Amino acid sequence: MTEEESKLLSILESRVHQLMSLYNDTKIQKETLQLLCEKLEQENRLLKDKYDNLKIARIISVKKDDVKNTKNKLTLLVKEVDKCIALLNE
Repeated sequence: MTEEESKLLSILESRVHQLMSLYNDTKIQKETLQLLCEKLEQENRLLKDKYDNLKIARIISVKKDDVKNTKNKLTLLVKEVDKCIALLNE
C-alpha cells in the first residue's frame, strides 16, 4: 500500500469514527426527545382530564346557583301574591 493510500485510509477511518460518533449522539438525542414527548403527552392527558373536570364542576355550580336564584325569585313572587291577597281581603 502506498503512502497516499495509507493517508486516504486513515482519513476514511477518521471520518467513519466521526460518523459513528455523530450517529451515537443523534441516537441518544432521539431517545431523550422520545422520553420528553411521552412525558408531554402524559401531561397533556392530565391537563385535559383536569379541564374536563373543571367544566363539569362549573356546569354543576351554575346549576346550583340557578336553583338558588329560582327559589329566591319564587319566594319573592309568593310573598307578592300573599300581599296582593291580603290587600284584596281588606
